[in-house]
Amino acid sequence: MTHLGVPLKPYHWSELPNGGVIREALEASLSIWWPRMFGYYMLNLGPLSAKTDKPGLAVRYQYGLFDEPEADIVANHTQLPIQNVSIDAVVMNFILEFDADPHRLLREVDRILISGGHLVISGFNPISPMFIGKMLPKYQQELPWNGHFFTVSRIKDWLGLLGYQVIADERLLHHHLLKDVKPDSIWSHALKSWLPSSGSVYVLVAKKLESPLTPIRAKRKVKQPQWSTAPTATRAKCPYSSPK
Repeated sequence: MTHLGVPLKPYHWSELPNGGVIREALEASLSIWWPRMFGYYMLNLGPLSAKTDKPGLAVRYQYGLFDEPEADIVANHTQLPIQNVSIDAVVMNFILEFDADPHRLLREVDRILISGGHLVISGFNPISPMFIGKMLPKYQQELPWNGHFFTVSRIKDWLGLLGYQVIADERLLHHHLLKDVKPDSIWSHALKSWLPSSGSVYVLVAKKLESPLTPIRAKRKVKQPQWSTAPTATRAKCPYSSPK
């Protein structure tokens, strides 16, 4: 299902298959990170980000931004009505899969995030059992398989180009999610042991660097020619220079 070329997106955890299980796994994974994030403002993009518990969060204020009346800020993700470098942390739970221009969205998030700020991204991993739903016509138009699943390596490339360092990378729920997840599943436990990177949900925590990782080469010093000044030459004062 799409609307004007944009996949329908989830507004409630119950709209996702095993939504409650996904939320619990995500909250458990991120519980150690909330006390490590400091500052004044956190922005939760999308209702699934706003409707996630964040115990011990050290950021003073948090706001939810999405296109529903219950949001703290009703706006479009790609045109955030927020000043440059004014947000300390941004949370994006299952946003990139359902956005028409995910790279532009990341650039917009980068615009508002301060240097040293944190960016949390979670999504569905295409290199996982969950990709089975992409191949079955019965599920291709249903949430979340109607979205565009991006590989974790591609998202890391985007973050690297924007100047971020990924400080946490985890996979959750080694299950296709087409049926109820059973905690005692031997198949899921075996898959997690042998292929830990094949979890159906990925979680990334990245930090915006104050300077790029690639060192900048020092500029070569150019020897200045020794020009002689004509005796009659005078130096005109610049009209835009400030008075001393």
